[in-house]
Amino acid sequence: MKTALLAAALVLLSGCTWVKLDDAGTRVRVAYDGRVDGCDKAGEVTVSVKDRVGFYDRNDLKVRDELETLARNQAVSLPADTIVARSEPRNGEQLFDAYRCGGGRRAATTREYAPARAKEKEDAETFPVR
Repeated sequence: MKTALLAAALVLLSGCTWVKLDDAGTRVRVAYDGRVDGCDKAGEVTVSVKDRVGFYDRNDLKVRDELETLARNQAVSLPADTIVARSEPRNGEQLFDAYRCGGGRRAATTREYAPARAKEKEDAETFPVR
């Protein structure tokens, strides 16, 4: 019984991915608003991760986060310093356009976004999802 449970756990864990952002990938910004004015297109990046493990569908937010992280890591090789999602994730795969925006533009990562401050006491304060 213990062997069967251990084997099942190993199968489930083997389908999970833990994507880490490379040091070089931290210098690639994600243009969520699609604004890449004055940038030169460097190419395209297609990335994929497992979105399903057996009968289990992985968390959509986690899959999106891992796809973005992989795209940032791969954009460095083009070389590019900015990426824009061209499509929504489908079956664990997503396409990004990669751009060279030059050193004049500061690359902002998701960790550097400041929360929107409330204008009045009744307004809500928002924070980026990490």
